[in-house]
Amino acid sequence: MVTGDVRIEGNTLLLGGGVQIRFIRTLRLPESGTHPLPPGLGEFPLRRIEDFPGTVPRPWLARGGVMLPVYLREALWLSFAGSREPAALQIGVGKVCAVSGERWTGRLEREPQNYVVLPRQPWLDGINSGRGTVRQFVAVPLGLGATVEGQVTGEETTGGVQLQAFPLSRAPLDAWREEQRVQAELAARARSAAAPPWSGGPAAAPCAPAGAPGGGYGAAFPAAMAAPPPSPVDRAAYTRAGLPWFDYYDEDGTDLAPTGTLSQVKPVGEWLGDDHTPWAPPGAHQVQPLGDVPPPGTPVKDGDW
Repeated sequence: MVTGDVRIEGNTLLLGGGVQIRFIRTLRLPESGTHPLPPGLGEFPLRRIEDFPGTVPRPWLARGGVMLPVYLREALWLSFAGSREPAALQIGVGKVCAVSGERWTGRLEREPQNYVVLPRQPWLDGINSGRGTVRQFVAVPLGLGATVEGQVTGEETTGGVQLQAFPLSRAPLDAWREEQRVQAELAARARSAAAPPWSGGPAAAPCAPAGAPGGGYGAAFPAAMAAPPPSPVDRAAYTRAGLPWFDYYDEDGTDLAPTGTLSQVKPVGEWLGDDHTPWAPPGAHQVQPLGDVPPPGTPVKDGDW
């Protein structure tokens, strides 16, 4: 379910305020221990439910929104982009806030905080399950009691993911824009003053590659809609191939304290059985830093809630 001015471009969901959200396939991690951030393995295709009135279940049509195909126990994360100006984004899983663990209200709350702040928050790959840890978003069917909705509310009637964006109101937005203008002007003066006399201006910086992998329910499409993508490569094969995992460090970022509600959510293995997929931990040389590069010996935490 999504609310407000919403449209799809390719596999990107566009919300009000310029917020762009992509649903990224990723490796599912073991349900015990802590691990580096898994990679992005491409985007899930998105479709509008209303475009398939003859094939989707009637409850889906009544609810509206968009849909995507996810295999059982497959993991995903949400990538946020496009919002150059501040916006608050609410994320719900089965009408339970993925940040606060409270029931979905559609209103912004500070205590406990029930939103993430864009563009500062680059992605979300699960619920805030503990100090500096996140439990992945993993696809499971309704009716088992395994979903966050089922574990938190005791009911499974909604499912899915809910998204709602709130841009800044006019006065705070104008103040933010003025602050950005002043900072840009001061930065330009500093660059000009620091440039060598012979250069004619500051040297051009090399361009960084666009995008960065990192770490963020549905049912498969009926056949008339689209074939689901192949199941992602298994994590053992991925690691054996020497491909990268990631750590994210933000020197200025702080984690929100985990809520008691979400820290008590159990992994899906409690209902679906143990995960027997072999696990091969990545070597230290495979783990690449994202964000700020931490000083040697600095503990790395996952993200900024």
